[in-house]
Amino acid sequence: MYTSAPSAAELAAAGLTEDDLDIGADIWPENLQAYELFSALRTQWRVGMAGATGLDYNAVPTVLRLQGVPRADWSQLFEDIRVMESAALPAMRQE
Repeated sequence: MYTSAPSAAELAAAGLTEDDLDIGADIWPENLQAYELFSALRTQWRVGMAGATGLDYNAVPTVLRLQGVPRADWSQLFEDIRVMESAALPAMRQE
């Protein structure tokens, strides 16, 4: 699965530069599928008055189907994205 990187103009519209995209992290092959699922869910955060509260899990099966993930892998991937979610929430709350 490949999507093109945002253009400089798109980044600038969000107040970013290309340097902001390079976080210096590599994704291990065994984590790539979980990362791709988590990334595909990037617009599916439940948000309240205090900010993000977690992912909308109702979207997970749809994304898994669209990505062609075998059903036997769903449970493990769900647990994997929950780990990522639990790390992302405090990071999003940092100022």
